Amino acid sequence: MSSMKSLGRHEARTAYVFITPTMLLFTVFTVIPVVMALYLSFTDYDVLNRMNWVGFANYERLIHDDLLWRTFRNVLYYAVLFIPLNIAISLAIALLLNRAGLGVKLFRTAAYLPTLTSAVAAATVWLWLLHPEYGLVNALLGYLGITGPAWLAQTNTAMPSIVMVTLWQSVGANMVIYLAGLQGVPEYMYEAARLEGANRFQSFRYITWPQLKPTTFLVSTMSIIGALQLFDQAFVLTQGGPANATKTPVYLIYQQGFNQLQMGYASAQAFVLALSILIFSILNMRISKSDETFV
Repeated sequence: MSSMKSLGRHEARTAYVFITPTMLLFTVFTVIPVVMALYLSFTDYDVLNRMNWVGFANYERLIHDDLLWRTFRNVLYYAVLFIPLNIAISLAIALLLNRAGLGVKLFRTAAYLPTLTSAVAAATVWLWLLHPEYGLVNALLGYLGITGPAWLAQTNTAMPSIVMVTLWQSVGANMVIYLAGLQGVPEYMYEAARLEGANRFQSFRYITWPQLKPTTFLVSTMSIIGALQLFDQAFVLTQGGPANATKTPVYLIYQQGFNQLQMGYASAQAFVLALSILIFSILNMRISKSDETFV
């Protein structure tokens, strides 16, 4: 008995030895910066001068910051377009490629490749593709007799253009997640459905989609977080314009902190954004759970 206890203590000490480096890195690069940022959000730190404690003044300023709320409306508009399209396109591609056949692996690889591309590099290429005068997109539209718009310079097309670019780069990763989910659906359920006379649409509605609820929850949660953290594409493609139509909370925090050197106020904005991500993630979880209960 004592030897078993000694072995258990030895295993516990070994486990602590292995996890200690990870916990130290997590503390140094995550916990400490978050705590410091929280402290800065209660100061008027501007890099150049000595910081002063201002209490909740930065958070009170946020309430009357019209530009901040404009950025949240922008990402809400982005999310309404991006999230449903992301789920639908990713699932559709996964359904098409969830089979054994000649060239299927090649198409899977081709669909996933944009995910491996740097967001800045991809946005730079799309900046040329969407150019109103010599861009490839408007050139192809011209062959069809359609005059293409100035995609990134008009308020009604700038955000949809960013949605198009981010969809191109993100559907590959979500396709892989959906493929994993589809391959986890038991085959006997489809066999039973076929014996009952169910067609493909009925099999998808009553078997595939309910079985993919956890997968869809993961994809939708990641899409919500990605939407609220949108920065690279907006920075490269539009610089937040035109007329702040594509400015996002993260872009505003970047400008506030690194361009205007208002680190204290930028930290307060960052914590409001983090709280927003938490709230929307919890809401998405509650909605997913209520759907499962209803089903």
